[in-house]
Amino acid sequence: MSLGDDHQSSGGYGGTGQTRTRLPEGGGGDTYGGTRRGGRSSSRSLVTVVGVVVLLVAAIAFANRGGDDSAGSGKASGDKPKTSATAPSGTQPVDTESSGIPSGYAHDEQGAQSAAANYSVALGSADMFDKAKRDTILRAIIVPARVADFEASLDKAYSPAFNKNVGLNEDGSTPKGYTFVSRTSPIGTKITEKTADSATVEVWCSGLLGLAGQDSTAPVTSSWFTITIKLHWTDGDWKIVTHSQKDGPAPIPGDDKASNADEMAKAVQEYGGFTYAR
Repeated sequence: MSLGDDHQSSGGYGGTGQTRTRLPEGGGGDTYGGTRRGGRSSSRSLVTVVGVVVLLVAAIAFANRGGDDSAGSGKASGDKPKTSATAPSGTQPVDTESSGIPSGYAHDEQGAQSAAANYSVALGSADMFDKAKRDTILRAIIVPARVADFEASLDKAYSPAFNKNVGLNEDGSTPKGYTFVSRTSPIGTKITEKTADSATVEVWCSGLLGLAGQDSTAPVTSSWFTITIKLHWTDGDWKIVTHSQKDGPAPIPGDDKASNADEMAKAVQEYGGFTYAR
């Protein structure tokens, strides 16, 4: 889920390179449920969930087509994407965890992008609907001076009305017989501003949100959005200062047949998430 509109950050979104992913050390899956976040209101500004690989494949194919308007020198410049691709460095992006969230990022642009991607996943998780777990997440990834502000803002955003809108009970618990899911899956990242100890990163994401189960009034749906995160180097790691979200870019929906509630619940319970790295 994304933080409320009160936490704005600057910077535009642009092309990025290829994003690497690493499987987490443990298995485990979030609970899965289904529905699009209701309304284009403050509730929509909360980060949604899981990605569609087809778009990433299509984007790579498009970038690799090249263009005749590229300035050439004798070499086939059309073989290169115009975006600034970032090749895997071979360096471990993180070596520790804080409250189950990857931490210990490098003090450079790749470290900032890795942090932004993983923090987007945490902020878009089902744990954000639980007050105690939400506060633990915020303390792990927000600069200490801003934690109280974020807690107050999100306590208002995750209201009983919002919980009910996504299919949960008013207290944020999952109705008996259903499986709730909230997942965010980064597709790519880009640095838009950078100084020695600060960075603004945009993270393009897809997401899933909703309640899986027979007769669910909030079935699982997907969405696409871009998260802007301003980070500051604090106590030896990147931490969030501000955070905002906007819709898109979104692809044209494919012809995939929607899975039934049991298939969706089973998939989320069996498939674990990723650790994202630049």
